[in-house]
Amino acid sequence: MKAKEIKTVACVGAGVIGYSWALQFALKGAHVNVYDITDEALNLAKERIHESLKLFIRNQLLTEDETKIIEGRISYTTSMEEAVRDALFIQESGPESYDIKHQMILEMEKYTSDKTIIASSTSGLLITEIAKVSKHPERFVGAHPYNPPHLIPLVEITKGEYTTEENVVIAKEFFELMGKAPIVLQKEALGFICNRLQMALYREVCELVMRGVCTIEDADKAVTFGPGIRWGIMGPSMVFQLGGGKVGIDGLFHHLESSINLWLEDMADFKEFPKEWPEIARKGVDETIKNRSKEIGNTDETLAQYRDDMLVELLKLHHML
Repeated sequence: MKAKEIKTVACVGAGVIGYSWALQFALKGAHVNVYDITDEALNLAKERIHESLKLFIRNQLLTEDETKIIEGRISYTTSMEEAVRDALFIQESGPESYDIKHQMILEMEKYTSDKTIIASSTSGLLITEIAKVSKHPERFVGAHPYNPPHLIPLVEITKGEYTTEENVVIAKEFFELMGKAPIVLQKEALGFICNRLQMALYREVCELVMRGVCTIEDADKAVTFGPGIRWGIMGPSMVFQLGGGKVGIDGLFHHLESSINLWLEDMADFKEFPKEWPEIARKGVDETIKNRSKEIGNTDETLAQYRDDMLVELLKLHHML
């Protein structure tokens, strides 16, 4: 099977991640069957898709007529058979439970062709374990998105013990056709790549705030208007390559080695966040939001709208919209 042959996609699970996947696939021209166990869940997904499309209208990326065409590519059903029987690619976004995912797999496999690829949106479960009940574990991949999938291009592809390289390649090519920026883990790792990276940074945020070095608000500003603004353009290794000037990234590290080692010695290395941190973080976030203007979001709702509008502008700069 070739990735370009995939014309129909099934989104099994219509929650916050599932509806967003469905919208992304439909935006890129695929016909999408959205499955969930209740009509209430499907109606909520349909409403979320409709509301999300208003962002594209507001940013003059789509007209109302175009959004109607996109919505017309999406079908909703409580029948697993109807959802998956014609799909060559299934995006599973069920609850983070091996037992539930195993039940879903057994039901899906009653109606799928043997070559249908099944991708799990799991944010931390092992594909080997998810696929162990399958008749065809070789066709399972992990496809962990960043939320919301219809706006953030990244998808982390993970392999199980029996996943074939051919199916990894097909999945990667398919996601590229769907406008995503897929990366492939060469081996399974807890938390994948991005969650590990962001938690390493956030551990140091916690350390600095708990030591009284800075506030939550200033830590957020430090990331947003310092390295974060550069990371929105290119990754940290490329940033360091430019930072090294003519000597590049290796020259930079040789030049700063003694200072960097001092920083590392002084940085956080705890294995559990302090128990009081969630409450400290919430107070700091509430204070930060209070100090923001309405234009850049000073409630959870306006903050989310500001984030989405900014994501659109950034994606335009990356030529991904």
